[in-house]
Amino acid sequence: MASYSIDDAIRELAPALGKAPAGAVSGDWTATTMQAGHSSRTGGYRDAEGNYVPEASRHPLDIISDVVEKLGESGMPRFNKVLIRWKKPKFPFMRGEITLETAYDRTIVPRGPDDPIYETAAAARRVFWQSRGTVQEDFAVERGTANIDAQTKWFGPHRRILAIHAPERLTLATDGLSTPWAGISEPENGVECELFMEFDAATLDAAWIENWANLLINIGDLVADGYRVARDVEKYGAILFCRLTEDYRPMTRITLSRDTGRIDGLPFGSVPLIRATPIAEAEIEGQDLSDDWGATAARNALANRGIR
Repeated sequence: MASYSIDDAIRELAPALGKAPAGAVSGDWTATTMQAGHSSRTGGYRDAEGNYVPEASRHPLDIISDVVEKLGESGMPRFNKVLIRWKKPKFPFMRGEITLETAYDRTIVPRGPDDPIYETAAAARRVFWQSRGTVQEDFAVERGTANIDAQTKWFGPHRRILAIHAPERLTLATDGLSTPWAGISEPENGVECELFMEFDAATLDAAWIENWANLLINIGDLVADGYRVARDVEKYGAILFCRLTEDYRPMTRITLSRDTGRIDGLPFGSVPLIRATPIAEAEIEGQDLSDDWGATAARNALANRGIR
């Protein structure tokens, strides 16, 4: 498609952008090329005061993605971002003014599957847990493998559970929620936390350790989906997070609560630890659960356990 040019793109865009919603006097859109399986499009029409004007449907503007793809295949100089601007015509029945610019922005280049930042994050977590006990080298609870863009359900290549042994205590901890995003470029340590559960080592056999580890990886999936869970835990101190299946009776719920520990040395700063604690229904029986996340009941239940 070597003959496709910016002028060709503008000609294709003109009919679609010209169908602007009432009140729109200008428009601007930023679109990225496909990078590590992802592309994006932001922006929209604006009124005379600079406010965005609601659009009845975004589907007509799918032409923007088509145009970006054609430009990418045209052999023109390397780019990964396209900026499109539209101005309402001064007179009826005329076409609006459209400009299109391409650019190469290093800051939006996604992390590839071989980026060393992933192992840097894993090494920092391992150093932290080794300071709290002995990390069991032959223990691994991990479901699913990373795709070609180094993404798992936790949006990075690591999705696993560590077992850390200390005198009379076993800790199970997520290992991967704080790995920086794979396939995108945001400067964040994943979902900005790691979870852990603590047990009296004498009360668990190998089968129950495996059961709790599988549960913790499932809780990690929910935290990854929620993305901002760590902020809510910080805000409320403790929350009622999810229910448990019959397999874990008499425990029926999981609380998530703040912990004083933080993991340092991660690529984008430190992240907090969040304690996951199974509780029984009797521990919150009769309490008001109407506040956000059942936070008051969660805090009371943990306080009665001596966890603050």
